[in-house]
Amino acid sequence: MIEDLWYKNAIVYNLDIKTFMDVNGDGIGDFEGLARRLDYLDALGVDTIWLSPFQPTPDKDNGYDIKDYYGVDPRFGSSGEFVEFMHQAKKHGFKVILDLVVNHTSDQHLWFQEARSSKDSRYRDWYVWSESKPPNWNQGMVFPGVQHRTWTYDKKAKAYYFHRFYDFQPDLNMDNPAVRTEVSRIMGYWLELGVSGFRVDAVPFILESPSPGLAEHEMKFEYLREMRRFLQWRKGDAILLGEANVLPNESEHYFGKEGDGVHLMFNFYVNQHLFYALATSDTEPLADALKATQNIYPTSQWAHFLRNHDELDLGRLTEEQQQKVFKRFGPEKEMQLYNRGIRRRLNPMLGSRQQIEMAYSLMFSLPGTPVLRYGDEIGMGEDLRLNERDAVRTPMQWANESQAGFSAADKLVHPVIDEGPYSYHHVNAEDQRRKPDSLLNWMTALIRLRKECPEIGWGTWEILKTGRPQVLGMYYCWRGNSLVVLHNFDEQPHEVTLSLKQNNEDRLIDLMANEKSVADEKGQHRITLDAFGYRWFRAGDLSHLLHRRKQ
Repeated sequence: MIEDLWYKNAIVYNLDIKTFMDVNGDGIGDFEGLARRLDYLDALGVDTIWLSPFQPTPDKDNGYDIKDYYGVDPRFGSSGEFVEFMHQAKKHGFKVILDLVVNHTSDQHLWFQEARSSKDSRYRDWYVWSESKPPNWNQGMVFPGVQHRTWTYDKKAKAYYFHRFYDFQPDLNMDNPAVRTEVSRIMGYWLELGVSGFRVDAVPFILESPSPGLAEHEMKFEYLREMRRFLQWRKGDAILLGEANVLPNESEHYFGKEGDGVHLMFNFYVNQHLFYALATSDTEPLADALKATQNIYPTSQWAHFLRNHDELDLGRLTEEQQQKVFKRFGPEKEMQLYNRGIRRRLNPMLGSRQQIEMAYSLMFSLPGTPVLRYGDEIGMGEDLRLNERDAVRTPMQWANESQAGFSAADKLVHPVIDEGPYSYHHVNAEDQRRKPDSLLNWMTALIRLRKECPEIGWGTWEILKTGRPQVLGMYYCWRGNSLVVLHNFDEQPHEVTLSLKQNNEDRLIDLMANEKSVADEKGQHRITLDAFGYRWFRAGDLSHLLHRRKQ
């Protein structure tokens, strides 16, 4: 395969405009602020920026309630400032992907206002209606405990409308060809402005055909293939990154049997078992989860992450596993959300710098594309005083200055964290940039290391037998070059014995330290890992590029 699938070795950095940097002094981040921080992202080593929604919105759900798909919310700047940002990003070599939120609109969108005004409106069938109250009106909520129904009566329309999410986010009717055509226009518009693809929000709900009274909705995967075809026609190397928290045996439907669905998909299944391993030191369920998601089409790719802008969803774990993770990482009720998740950032959950490093080293070494959330590179915390998922959406902490260097305003879109060990006085980018042993500088080195190991993005892999359930070993091979990556999930050190059989694997070069392992007379490597230790090895020597086979 020719190496032109850029997403195979991308490093994705997700940020929200409103909480990244404010230049105009209104307390809300903007595109000019983001443009001024491109040098920082460049130095960090990321190469793809994923922007959370920034289109005009009433902002009842962090911008995911969009009322105009073809513009920029005035709080963040103008369309011209977006284009200027894109120009600057291109100069730095960044690719930019946007959130594509087309499962629903805001109830303030012109389409919905027109739809509810009359049964004869051209937009009436753009949404999903029921003349009578559906028997399943209070079933299938995405946010249990906060959301109370999925069908809401609209007095003006004199009918019930369907909303998989909140009642101010009515679902679009994807069975209507006019809606799907409009989705293509939305993609086409932003592609013309230079973006390199889309993170597709709530993919399973885009594809379902909801009907009143039916608990199970038919899934139309051909709609996803339509989106993919249009995207490739308009821009051949643009990508779709899908958000679909599905079981491994369902993933092929989203990737496509011939790789004609989404290019990448978040691996929620592995993510949840990863946190179980972090909580218990037992890596066997994680290894099983990795194997269960191994066989995908060659051009498809998993996206791996630790934390994102939502809660840590544990819904795929057993009840016993969930309780162990809650006990370790979210023991207090205020730390939990929707009866299934934890609303905390990674650093406060883990607490130990050793375990934090191990967790990120693992994430960057998993088979796929790593995705990093803004602020995690410096170890930001959460503010549990904020509602629901806003706890992990506080402003970026740039400096030990007023308002964390985020803004000169007195009042911000969300308050900065200014108390405790994770306040901006102790955790900020400027201080860490000047400290050689800071988390930021360690993360920068890790990103560089990941870029030097394309075997992870392109190669075949297998789980190594380490003889220790606390130690996960992974082996990668691509074009005659191979890697061995080991992670110890235990707070105690362990020695593992490895038997490697390929050429040049009698000698392993440590990529993080000036050390090596040489196999004994039996061909075995004995490697020691510290508590929460991690080691990356390259087989043979560091002239491997001379020996990499051609396709």
